Amino acid sequence: MSVPSGNIRLVENAFYQPVGPDTYVATPATIGPWSADAQHGGPPSALAARAIELHEPDPRQRLARVCVDILRPVPVGKISVRTRTVRPGRRVALIESVLESDGQEVLHARGWRIERPAGDVPEVRDLESGGRGQWQGGQVPPVGDGLMPPIFEHAPQGYLSMIEWRFMAAGGGEAPDHDSAGPATEFARPAVTQDESGLTAQLSSVWTRPRLPLVPGEKPTPMSRALLIADSGSGVGAALSGTDFIFINVDLSAVLPRDPAGEWLLLEASTAIGADGTGLATTRLSDQHGSFGRAWQTLLVAPRP
Repeated sequence: MSVPSGNIRLVENAFYQPVGPDTYVATPATIGPWSADAQHGGPPSALAARAIELHEPDPRQRLARVCVDILRPVPVGKISVRTRTVRPGRRVALIESVLESDGQEVLHARGWRIERPAGDVPEVRDLESGGRGQWQGGQVPPVGDGLMPPIFEHAPQGYLSMIEWRFMAAGGGEAPDHDSAGPATEFARPAVTQDESGLTAQLSSVWTRPRLPLVPGEKPTPMSRALLIADSGSGVGAALSGTDFIFINVDLSAVLPRDPAGEWLLLEASTAIGADGTGLATTRLSDQHGSFGRAWQTLLVAPRP
């Protein structure tokens, strides 16, 4: 698929096409579910993390935490990236990346690099998973046995179609293949339950892998591939219908005790919402070896006009 953009002809073989030093054009693969003119939060967050990881790299350190603030909708168009070291250091260093469009800052990201240990450090795993209390293994099913959340119906093209999704149901068993962004009308696992105390958020789970690279011909950096899909936590764990409500994240924070491994990543997400219209989406990030991190998003929640 190719679409014109000024004098540039975009080939949708990646989320971004480089067009100059620290300058990229977003392809239609970045389009999000709320507007055809705005990117999904995953690709620009991943682009910012990539810039942080590639800026004056130190092999003694790894990027362990990134906090992204989305200042305004990121347009589907030309994006420039500006990166600087805020706090240099041997043991820890803070790097900042700023994305601009038409001379306007649209996204800020700051990441902490942490020194790798000189000696052995025992690994203590995050075993909590779906309320089961222990990791149940990382076998990716040939098809998903759960249906997509309704929010995914709003964007059968763009970013959501460029990620392979295999949603997991609460009970196991086989179901039709839902590994592409086709329509769905219900949750196999409900987003919320209701009792006398009101609504309670439930966990929704999905195995994911991107169909495209972030930048053509380039292997993704660890944090960039995590953020590319972690921003979908608020949609995967959507507690309200996207037909009746908007729930737009203003930020994305991720802490990775270790780097992800393999092509498939698992999101286990849930959303809590206050009556004042603020939501918190929490996502556990895993690969086929177990959990490698957590992500959080602050949400603006409001009824649709």
